[in-house]
Order: sequence, then C-alpha cells, then structure tokens
Amino acid sequence: MSTELQENISINLPWLDGLKVGIVAARWNSKITEPLLNGAIERIVEAGYSRDAVTVQRVPGTVELTFAAAQMAKSGNYDAIIMIGCVIRGGTPHFDYVCDNATQGCAILNATQDVPIIFCVLTTDNEQQALDRAGGALCNKGTEAAEAAIEMAAIARASKTN
Repeated sequence: MSTELQENISINLPWLDGLKVGIVAARWNSKITEPLLNGAIERIVEAGYSRDAVTVQRVPGTVELTFAAAQMAKSGNYDAIIMIGCVIRGGTPHFDYVCDNATQGCAILNATQDVPIIFCVLTTDNEQQALDRAGGALCNKGTEAAEAAIEMAAIARASKTN
C-alpha cells in the first residue's frame, strides 16, 4: 500500500477513546491467517491506537470463529470484533459447509449482538489466491478488516449515545 493511500485512509478513520478490538484468528491455514492477523494489528497501531487495544484469541479453525466471537461479544469488553480465517477449496463439499457456517455465524452475531463483528475470512479456490490477499500481490484483507472495525465501532458508539 502506498504512503499516500495510507495517509488518506488514516484521515478518514475516526478516533475512539479507549478503543478495544477483539480478534479471533483460526490456526488452520496459519500461513494465511497469521499475516492477516498481523496486518490487522499493524493497521490499528498505525491508526494511533496502542497494541494493548487489541486482544487476540486463537481457535482451531474457521468453524470455531463464531463461538469465540460470540463469547467476546457477550463479555461487553470490545468495541468491535474481527473474525480471521481462511478456507481453501478442496475436492469435497467441506469447503461449502465451512464457508456457510462462518458466514451465517457472523451474520447472526451482527444481527443479535451490540458489537460489530467484522468478517475477515478468505474463501479462495487455491492457496495462491489466499496468499495474494494476505499481504501478497493484491492487498492484506486483515488491514481492511481493522479499518472496518474502527469505522463500525464508531457507528456502534454513536448509536448508543442517541
């Protein structure tokens, strides 16, 4: 990402005193999820927040993201939660079940909890597509998820004061 683009994005991100972001990251496909996690944390820090503003919980795989995100949401300790995972298409329908589970889980949490849940689960046809989106040739979707978390946390806070 160019410096100019980073500066433009930084200007648009709101500042939230005491921001707390929970990140749930799957260990499965860690070659992908760790760069996504690092990108998210780095972006939050680049936005001016302390590393202490972020709590990371690792879970075995993408299916387990919803449960851990729900527990974080219920705690009331976070302004936003990011679900980080990666599912790479294989030769069985398992890909579809895992993707559906994570997508529906995130949607249900967003509809039922008072904290925004940010979906940062890559669903790709192959490993190279995932690598390209985890800090490779295309971008780092973890960075984008962190930006969404900050923006949505601001919306959530504003709705609580109205």
